[in-house]
Amino acid sequence: MADPAIEVHGLSKRYGDHAALDQVDFSVRRGEIFGLLGPNGAGKTTTLECLEGLRLPDAGRLRVMGIDPTRERHKLRQVMGVQLQTGSLPAYFTIREMIRLFSAYHEVNPDWAVTERLGLGNLLNTQYQALSTGQKRRLSLALATLHQPAVLLLDEPTAGLDVGARIALHELMRELRAQGTTILLSTHDMAEAETMADRVAILLQGRIVAVGTPRELTATGAGLTKVTVRTINNSLRAFTHPQIRQSQQQDEYAVFYTTEPGPVVTAIMHHIQTEADELVDLRVERPSLEERFLELTRTAASDV
Repeated sequence: MADPAIEVHGLSKRYGDHAALDQVDFSVRRGEIFGLLGPNGAGKTTTLECLEGLRLPDAGRLRVMGIDPTRERHKLRQVMGVQLQTGSLPAYFTIREMIRLFSAYHEVNPDWAVTERLGLGNLLNTQYQALSTGQKRRLSLALATLHQPAVLLLDEPTAGLDVGARIALHELMRELRAQGTTILLSTHDMAEAETMADRVAILLQGRIVAVGTPRELTATGAGLTKVTVRTINNSLRAFTHPQIRQSQQQDEYAVFYTTEPGPVVTAIMHHIQTEADELVDLRVERPSLEERFLELTRTAASDV
């Protein structure tokens, strides 16, 4: 990968006898949204904190736009924006005061447009302590993007946000990417990662177990396609086919899992016609990123 925005090689971090990170390797291209996925305790936040210069790694080489986060923090703050998973701001500061404070810190003019985009424009004179959880999350995002950073680290950015705020955040992320900003997104929301990320890395028990585009990852593993069918007379209740791996009944729907959806769907339609039944609904869904994630998680657990 030529001139990546983020480089992580051999990153390791221990807390006593526990290895939070064990030889983690990944690179993030400039101008892409890269998802870092994993269950609680996998090491996602520790990885971000090392990249942010907030935590010193035990081993490994880290670079953000060519900057060493452990030794060049004064340079790092000019190229990186950070939205922490948890954090607090002065309770009696208003949004307006915090926008001005963070703008002065980054030596830029206040960007009031970002507050409008995130639904904070009419709350500029509201104190931090009076904001709802979702409004506090939106404010932290606004503060992270004030200086138009080259790299933006988002740790669970949509947690606590309502639907409208989530949509606004995703639109902002796409705008930033279009402008060349690199985004490292840590999230538990698999649907969000599948929709927003160009590539993802799955982190389990402190190790990277898979890296690729969402489509690449869902094409590996068991790769079972889900075929869901509903008919008038429910004639598929006992339907079988050599290429069906699993089947189940969900209310009025027959659900089949297969690696060969074409022949299975053809056989289903033939069966419906033979039984003089009538098709009501037919859906063919490729494996989701969440299903692939759960498959990898189960495999990792069985290896322990």
